[in-house]
Amino acid sequence: MKKIGLFFGSFNPIHIGHLILANYILENSDMDELWFVVSPQNPFKDKKSLLTDHNRLDMVQLAVKNYPKMRASNVEFSLPKPSYTIDTLTYLKEKYPNYSFALIMGEDNLDSLPKWKNAEKLMSDYQIIVYPRTFEGGTSTSLSVSKIKNQENINIINAPIIELSATEIRNMIKEGKNVRPILPPEVFEYLDGSSFYK
Repeated sequence: MKKIGLFFGSFNPIHIGHLILANYILENSDMDELWFVVSPQNPFKDKKSLLTDHNRLDMVQLAVKNYPKMRASNVEFSLPKPSYTIDTLTYLKEKYPNYSFALIMGEDNLDSLPKWKNAEKLMSDYQIIVYPRTFEGGTSTSLSVSKIKNQENINIINAPIIELSATEIRNMIKEGKNVRPILPPEVFEYLDGSSFYK
């Protein structure tokens, strides 16, 4: 059975931090492939700074084209909005019965995980790979998080912490600063020839 890691995000834009993390997970786990699942615009969120779904998908496709084990996925584009992770996983499981799917998330999401739709089912039916992140207030030690961390399907990995944020990158582009070193070359070219984020 093929094991697929699903890395959900708006990837607005995808940057080298995403690729470093994806590569680390592929090299240090039993995942056969890692799919970047581009989240569609959330109808409830302010989308001023969010590029269209297809522009963000284009950038992810460009970023991963030289990595045979990485793929860009637009699966959520055709699913009902807003997209709930459990619904996407259920859909993928039906579409690819011979694949097993694992969820990749940042440690900062553990706090809110119990509030996700069908959280219990999510945690019991799917492997969840959690990468470390520094976030407001440092490491979360809340009781709910320590309880979640001890669940059988939760796998905390020792990936490098990459202090890069897409918001910061968008601001740098707006201010005319050089972002070439922090973007995959193809993504830099794509953005450089456009007025995106300016």
